[in-house]
Amino acid sequence: MKDESRQLEFMEIDLSEEPVTASVPVPDRSTIVQSAHDTMQHRGVILSSEKRFVEEAKHWSEMEGDVSPWVPFMSYWPTYGVMNEAQRKWYLYWRKEVRQGRYPDTDLSYLFVHIYELINGIGWQNAQDGYDQLKQLWVNYRERLPQLNIYMQEWMVDYVLVHQLDMFLSEVMGLSGGYLPAEMLDRELQRIMQDKVSDISLNMLQRYYDYDITLSKFYRDGGKEVMEQYIPRVTALVHSYLERTREVGLLPVFQPNDERTVERILFRKAVYDDSIYGRSVSFRYMPIGEQAEFVQMVTRIYRCTENKLRELLGFRGRLRGQTLEPELANLIERYLDKAYAIDQAETVEQPVIRIDTEKLASLQQESEYVRLALTIENDHPSEVKDDEVNNADITSNRVDALETRNEITSTEGPMGPAPSAVEIATGAQVESIRLQWGESAEADLDEEWLIFAKELSPQQVQTIHVLLGASPDTELMRLAEQYGTMPTLLLDEINDVAMETIGDLLIDGDRIVPDYIDVFEHVKR
Repeated sequence: MKDESRQLEFMEIDLSEEPVTASVPVPDRSTIVQSAHDTMQHRGVILSSEKRFVEEAKHWSEMEGDVSPWVPFMSYWPTYGVMNEAQRKWYLYWRKEVRQGRYPDTDLSYLFVHIYELINGIGWQNAQDGYDQLKQLWVNYRERLPQLNIYMQEWMVDYVLVHQLDMFLSEVMGLSGGYLPAEMLDRELQRIMQDKVSDISLNMLQRYYDYDITLSKFYRDGGKEVMEQYIPRVTALVHSYLERTREVGLLPVFQPNDERTVERILFRKAVYDDSIYGRSVSFRYMPIGEQAEFVQMVTRIYRCTENKLRELLGFRGRLRGQTLEPELANLIERYLDKAYAIDQAETVEQPVIRIDTEKLASLQQESEYVRLALTIENDHPSEVKDDEVNNADITSNRVDALETRNEITSTEGPMGPAPSAVEIATGAQVESIRLQWGESAEADLDEEWLIFAKELSPQQVQTIHVLLGASPDTELMRLAEQYGTMPTLLLDEINDVAMETIGDLLIDGDRIVPDYIDVFEHVKR
């Protein structure tokens, strides 16, 4: 009998080698974007996916949807084309709500579509308006949709660069929790310290310290608020002082060839038509953060400031390490003593003025009656007699009117009675007061003194006039009472202005510092 069976043959497989199909990674968002873009170009499509989106955005930009139910929408590549009819209706309704300042819950993909509109120039008339809309979307949805922060902190920087809205970079940094690309941070720090050093912030300075200030026990246990308040002010003070006394501030001195150029790709991972603003933007900056001398200097300023704040707040322990030179340390400590005292005094509740409108109306009516009565008495004395209006009646009415005037205001507060209505009205007349020198004297003054004079308020100008007078003690007390404050506060406020302009205290005790008294010899009264 013939054996029809066949011998089985086995193939040997090495299980140690993983098949190539064992893992299929999810493509990156940017990879999907580039692939779609290249595919459409390869097929000869007239419009790329980005250009098509922009054309559709222009079509939908003015449309508003009626109230519609929310429909989920999640897409790697959110555009109008991947929305169904219900999703499109919700989007148009939601966008209308957002434009009117209401921000209902929605999915991240809906937000992306609206953000893409704005970064492509759709839905706003000027760049400032577009920036404000992007910011409001970020602010109102960042907590509900935390993933938004990853994209917005980059796209907002790109938007600012494209439209040259440099003044908003510090705001973007604040919204992103202190983040800016290192090159952008160097550029922004240089701009602020050259243009308006008072705009500097602790968030900005934090990157340049040689250690992490958030690890400080003082920072964690209640010092954060005062550090955010005073460290930028102290840094600005030292910068201005060094510029005045040594002709160079805190910024390192660079040579022209030290400047670097960076090219930044715009709106990565967004549906963005690069034919509108270009594929990238270039900017130049000085590498401030790489300068060891600058880092050491700002770190020492920080340490000195924190130690003084620890002392003022009664916090035990002091930072150790490299110390600041005595001249600058003394400047910082004197400033903080004054500034902290002023800020503490301002936290005291100020007098509240309440006006009794009924008595005020009565006062106006009686004052008009008195005016008419006096006019009659002066012009037609015989008529007054015939109408039985005599001097006693007129005097009585005037006294009643004055008493009513004294009752129309009531004040509350620890500083005692506030200025009367007459004194407040008189105070309004001092708004035109400015500190002025004679023409010949003004020509000889340094620029910081002219800035100092410009920054003074009318009350501060009056205070300086009092200090230059024959009876400063008495007149200073009277002036302080007139404005419902204390002499010390008036003087401290002037010192605060002086520190920010001339870089030094102007008043010591209750007199102008002798070193500066010559400057005020030719002040116009």
